[in-house]
Amino acid sequence: MRLIRGLHNLRPSDRGCVATIGNFDGVHLGHRAVFQRLLDQGQALGLPATVITFEPQPMEFFAPESAPPRLTRLREKLAAIADCGIERVMVLEFGPRLADMEAPIFVQRLLRDGLGVRFLLVGDDFRFGRGRAGDFALLQTMGQASASGEGFEVADLHTITHGTERVSSTRVREALGRGDLEYARHLLGRPYRMQGRVAHGAKRGRGIGFPTANIDLRRRVTPLRGVYAVLVHGLGLEPLPGVANVGTRPTVKGSDYRLEVHLFDFDADIYGRHLEVEFCLKLREEKRFESFAALKEQIQIDAHAARDYLRGAEYPRPAPQTPGA
Repeated sequence: MRLIRGLHNLRPSDRGCVATIGNFDGVHLGHRAVFQRLLDQGQALGLPATVITFEPQPMEFFAPESAPPRLTRLREKLAAIADCGIERVMVLEFGPRLADMEAPIFVQRLLRDGLGVRFLLVGDDFRFGRGRAGDFALLQTMGQASASGEGFEVADLHTITHGTERVSSTRVREALGRGDLEYARHLLGRPYRMQGRVAHGAKRGRGIGFPTANIDLRRRVTPLRGVYAVLVHGLGLEPLPGVANVGTRPTVKGSDYRLEVHLFDFDADIYGRHLEVEFCLKLREEKRFESFAALKEQIQIDAHAARDYLRGAEYPRPAPQTPGA
């Protein structure tokens, strides 16, 4: 998949495509249906399918304090889009310049002059440009062929459904927020995972007998929080079982969101490794404990519950790791 970061990185060979525009947070089953429709249209026209998305997402620029928590960071989203078979992704930096761009200029620079779009797939409520002045009708008008060049067809996404169910990123967030990982998996078409690089922490877990991998999430807020049974990908051919906490660590008066994972039967230096954590079962909410002794006792209970659950899950059992493995 070719990644195009901004209009200035367009090549002449990038002209001529079918495209869709959106945040596509989570890349759920509804998004995948959109991408398949786009790929089918591209195949019919002999043109590559291009997904246009934004970084940060518009709400994160206009109202960062009230923007909903992301389901996927950009790296995760790009990987999921690539898995769908999309040939190209254009990432536009959403900042003051793009927010202030008049809607007709956006269409002319990006869709007509830049990408040479021949077919555009968007929702009929899609709004864009300065003051959200651009709409579906404007796209249709500007998509008409003119003497100066070819036009493009505009098609409506309609309601995104999976079977008879409406699918949306909001519904996925709601499912994760209430701990319904199975329903979130149903909407996503895959288990919910979060990625990040293992960073050095305060090593408090090691002091109470439960060393943790501290994974830097680079998020202001997360769509889920609490204690979970997890499978960790990225440390071998098979996932490793463990127990994880997502939250602000109230017992140590933390303020930023962290993902801390204790891996069972594992003792190796993994600082700097990029891991993917799959959330399998929510065990409880995050809470503050009066002492580290009380915290240790609860972690023992959580670890036992996670082991019991994962032991019954259908996944290959990895061999115990040794230092330096």
